[in-house]
This record gives sequence, C-alpha cells and structure tokens, in this order.
Amino acid sequence: MPKERPLWRGAAFRLCLLSAALFLCLQLGMRRSWCPEERSRDPAAARAPAPSRGAEQRPGAVAAAAGGGRRRVTYVRSGRRGSAAPACCAPQPPGGRRRKTVRWHIELQPWASSTPSLNYEASRFLKYISTSQISCEHTNLNSLKGYSKTAKKPWSICLDERFSLIHRIRSKQCRLYSLGLGNDDNQFELSMANSGCEVHRFDPSIKSAHIQEGRHLWYHRLSIDWRDPNPAIAAHKLHSNTKKLGTVLNEFGHQKIDVLKADVESAEWKILENLILEDVVEQIGQLVFEVHIHWPGFEVSGNDSTVVRYWYSLLRELELKDFRLFHTYKDLSKPQMFLKKEAFNASSCYTLSWVNTRWK
Repeated sequence: MPKERPLWRGAAFRLCLLSAALFLCLQLGMRRSWCPEERSRDPAAARAPAPSRGAEQRPGAVAAAAGGGRRRVTYVRSGRRGSAAPACCAPQPPGGRRRKTVRWHIELQPWASSTPSLNYEASRFLKYISTSQISCEHTNLNSLKGYSKTAKKPWSICLDERFSLIHRIRSKQCRLYSLGLGNDDNQFELSMANSGCEVHRFDPSIKSAHIQEGRHLWYHRLSIDWRDPNPAIAAHKLHSNTKKLGTVLNEFGHQKIDVLKADVESAEWKILENLILEDVVEQIGQLVFEVHIHWPGFEVSGNDSTVVRYWYSLLRELELKDFRLFHTYKDLSKPQMFLKKEAFNASSCYTLSWVNTRWK
C-alpha cells in the first residue's frame, strides 16, 4: 500500500500559494495607487471628445472628465477686462509662435589695430557707415501716391524690382513700423499709408492708447525698448508702455515687417542689439535707422575705443544676417561731434538704410 502523506504538508503548500497570490495582489494595488496614469480609464471618459485646439475656455478651473478617479484641474489665464485693442492688431494668445534661441551678447569684432586705438576704431567705423554695400537705383518715394518732398529727413527705402518691397506696395500688402517721438515729421509714414501700406507709428507722447488715422495709419502709445518692464520692480511700473519689438509683434500677431524706421534719439544701439540677439531682425525686410554718435548712447558703457568697436560689431552682425547697406546720409545740419569731440570730420547724426537680401 502506498504511504500516505501527512495532512500538514498539503495544508502548508496551499498556504504558501495563497500567501504568494495575496502578495502579488497587494503589489499590483500599490503600484496602481502610486501611478495614476496606469489606472483603468472610464469608458465614458474615453469616448468623450477632446476639446478642439484654440477653443475658447472660460477663465478659472476646468475640470477633467468625470469618473471615480482623482479630478484634474487646468487653470486658464484670462485677458484683462476692458482692454480693447484696435482691429488692426488684436492681442494673440501666448505660445503661438515658436521660440527662438536667444543669445546673450553679440560677437565683438577684432580690434582695428594691434592695440586698442580710438583713431583706428573711428576710421574703420566711419568708413563703414559711409560706404554703400549694394546699389539701389530707386531709393525715394517719388513714384508713390501722395508723396510730398516736404519731408525733413531722407528716409530712403529700396524700391528696385529685384526686392519684394515694391511688389508688396503695389499689392497693398506691405507693413511699416515707425519708432519715434513726436509727430512733427510724419510725411514718410503718410506717404506709405497713402500707397496702401499698413503703417504703425509707435510714439509714447500721444494721448490715447491707439489712434487710427485714415484707413491704413495707426498711432500707438508705446515706446519700443530693448527690454520689457518687470511689473515686480516698482521703478519699472513707470514704464508700463515700454515693450520690446518682439513682444509687440507677438501681441499684434504680425509675422513680418517690410520696413522698420527708427528715430529714437540714441536708443537705437541697444534696440538694434536686442533685435539681433532675439533674431527679430530676420522678420524685417528693410531697416532705416537714424544713428547718433555724439555720445555712446543709452546703457552703452566703456571707453571711447570700446564703444566704437561695439557700434562696428553691431553693424557687422547685420551684415552676417544678409543685410546690406544701400544708402547713407550724413546730416550736416547737426553738430559735427564724435563722442563729444570735434574730430574725424564726422557728423553727430547719420541716416542709414539696409535691405535684407534674403527677404521674401
């Protein structure tokens, strides 16, 4: 007869199996409690349609799909009430445009001589801003509708057929941004607006936030700067109408500017640096800048030779971005000063025009 096994051995084996099964169930339960994404989803929630991209959401908390699981809440920031924007430039939602890599400083060019020297730096810089890099046969607005020769300054743009500006003017698809202070010389803007271009003039001295004059000309009480004010800093609250050009482009929903004209009284160097560092300059077809060299400019520091090297390096950065100088004007009506000195036969003010040769 076969030998019978003791009953305690069979009971022990069953107890081991039961313990192992219980341990496995506990492990699975703990894992699901710590990893909510692995929980079984409610079939009703799975069938619920996802909200369409860009769909309007009311401010506050938007609850996730119903079910037995934990409720997820997404907070949506609402716009400020009562802030009406003109029809030309309705504020756009943030994050719609791809962020570009921001550089922190420009690449300084080598010194003009073996040792830093103001004479060599000034000679190189003045020669650079006095020499056209590309020819342009049509540089004035004589052919445009409503042009008047009463303009006080020669704001020259390139209207050659090989560049797109003249074609965009003819098709009424051009856009001009004008940075300045005061309305004493706005003939250039009026001529461009009368030609059908969309013109935005940024002037912090006007009384209203936005003024529309005619069909194509807008005035904005904004000052274009090289930085955005920080609302957490009390001193910056005084400059709430100051913004970077890239910020304004995002808020207005504008992808390109055909012409950027700037007469900003010695702030042009830092503004130009910001446009280069943030790659905003690549969104511009032509630049028409009045540059001032009787002093370093706002927040430009260093000795005289360092300042001139910085100026020159900024303009070389434009050249690396495929901008070419096609017009230069030396204003002899202004004091003949170079960094507070009557030297180098230089004027304190030059008007320079560049065309982006890659502009489409």
